[in-house]
Amino acid sequence: MILDIVQYGTPILRQRCKPVENVDDALLRLIDDMLETMVAANGVGLAAPQIGIDLRLAVIDVSHDPECISYLRVDGQEVELDSIMPLVFFNPELEYGDELEFGAEGCLSIKGVRAEVKRPIDVKATVQVPDGRTLVIETDGLLARALQHEIDHLNGILFIDRLPAAAKVTMRARLKRLFGQS
Repeated sequence: MILDIVQYGTPILRQRCKPVENVDDALLRLIDDMLETMVAANGVGLAAPQIGIDLRLAVIDVSHDPECISYLRVDGQEVELDSIMPLVFFNPELEYGDELEFGAEGCLSIKGVRAEVKRPIDVKATVQVPDGRTLVIETDGLLARALQHEIDHLNGILFIDRLPAAAKVTMRARLKRLFGQS
């Protein structure tokens, strides 16, 4: 079932979400709905707060672009991107690499807005997955950026919060025009 994606200004987008405690049939149905919603919205990621759910749960699928990463290790082993896509994860912990780069980002909860956001190139994410395993994912490129973006959502942070000061001023004015607020 395709779910409604909440938009900028909705309070849940600004709160730290609660951990997933257990995987049950209701959570598995929610995951299926989130994946369907993400695909229908032409997104590469979707976090539970974006559909109004207070859970540290997100989905990502960057398999449409297998060249979007230069490496991918899961639990220390080199793997192919399509072997973990779509990635469904919850209760993540993230470690950042030292080197930063700008990249274009948008958000399904801030329609029509894109900006260049500076983020670490490499990440190491420790995530739980629905089958009960904990995975350690090391990667770069679009997958690293998507992990950072979706995990930010779980912490009440939007990509616009990561903009340089001057860009934030311009963005506030734009958001006010688009959403009636800043």
